[in-house]
Amino acid sequence: MSQSTIFDKIINKEIPADIVYEDDKALAFKDINPQAPFHVLVIPKARIATINEVTEQNSHLVGHLYAVAAKLAKEHGFAEDGYRAVMNCNEHGGQTVYHIHLHLLAGKTMGWPPYTSTKKELL
Repeated sequence: MSQSTIFDKIINKEIPADIVYEDDKALAFKDINPQAPFHVLVIPKARIATINEVTEQNSHLVGHLYAVAAKLAKEHGFAEDGYRAVMNCNEHGGQTVYHIHLHLLAGKTMGWPPYTSTKKELL
């Protein structure tokens, strides 16, 4: 396996994170650079570098990430108003950590396309 990522260190409790959910397959923690009032990253404990490495054998983990996101949306009271759940893939997709992660963003109205018109920052 390639060099460990910051997410591996969070999973292994080697560095701190503001964890909001954990089970045997996934971990969710607050993003250190939030793009919405509620912004958490939901990651599988088994590392999959990018969406391109999702296979029939590990695809159940991606489904589990979305199930965790839905659970968090309900628990935090924004399931009915709505939220955004998105994964980035590789450099042009905006991925900066090569361990798949689902961004769960809520607490404000999301625009489309998912960037601000002046800075072109992903939201």
